Amino acid sequence: MSETATTHPESPLDTAAELSSTGVPTAPDTAALVTPKRRRGGFRAMLPSMSVKLVVGIVLVVGIIAFGILAPLLTQNPRNSGNPALQPPSADHLLGTTKLGYDVLAQLAHGTQGSLLIGLVAGGIAVVLSIFFGILAGYLGGWKDEVLSLVTNIMLVIPGLPLVMVIATYFSSRSWLLVAFVLGITSWAGSAVVLRTQARSLRSRDYVYAAKVAGERSLRVILVEIMPNLLPLLAAQFLFAIIFAILGEAGLSYLGLGATDSITWGTILNDAQSGQALGTGAWWWFIPPGIMIALLGCGLSLINFAIDEIINPKLRNAPEAARRVRKAAKTKGITA
Repeated sequence: MSETATTHPESPLDTAAELSSTGVPTAPDTAALVTPKRRRGGFRAMLPSMSVKLVVGIVLVVGIIAFGILAPLLTQNPRNSGNPALQPPSADHLLGTTKLGYDVLAQLAHGTQGSLLIGLVAGGIAVVLSIFFGILAGYLGGWKDEVLSLVTNIMLVIPGLPLVMVIATYFSSRSWLLVAFVLGITSWAGSAVVLRTQARSLRSRDYVYAAKVAGERSLRVILVEIMPNLLPLLAAQFLFAIIFAILGEAGLSYLGLGATDSITWGTILNDAQSGQALGTGAWWWFIPPGIMIALLGCGLSLINFAIDEIINPKLRNAPEAARRVRKAAKTKGITA
């Protein structure tokens, strides 16, 4: 009478363990125990995996942008001086009032709009100039590269903040657009150096040579073949330029060289400093704009770190690789 062989499901440890010639079980193959995750393909492979820092950064930035768009519609005129002066936060004035009776919440809402506009415009100008003096110089090479690099090196040598201060003093009336322009034209040199190095590396790739052989113009090769490979780097530099512009505007306004026709976080800090807010204990006047600057800088920095994971694949794959190593070491310890 034949017996029917029955099969039982084996655990990974049972299947991995093997007997050596001496009869002693050997350690299981830890690489076989760790099943790698399915890799993402196409455009999804370029995206950073969702992480806490990316979520926190997006929430902070989107929240500040929403506040700057919606809050001015719900608050009073930021120049309304009919309120009691130096009132602490209350139900009528959630963030209190200034020395002249201005509502701090209304000023903070309109100041958010002004600071974000300055940051976006200055960041855009800085990125455009860095593309021109960086990517164009790196791709063309020769004497054109030398001329463009000379301009970049000169801008690197000149101190940024003193140059901005000198330019700002020539204008008695400064609009927010003028301040953004000044900040933009003085903050592009560092990014241009990085882009020039990357463009010099990309111009020697096979697909760039193929485009040249096919008779493509230099402008099309730069826009179609080189620029898409530098988009993550450009995005990171754009975010950094926004942070630099907002901090630079706050510093200029604190020194009395900021915009004179609009309200920004920097002008609020300047008014608080000239109104002796610290000496009178009016903490609600200068702490809110400082917190907003810190939160926006933190949010943009966290998003910038996530973009760095796109630029450097080692950073993107490091968390998963570390988890695999820990899981393999844990499994090896169990079977030892």
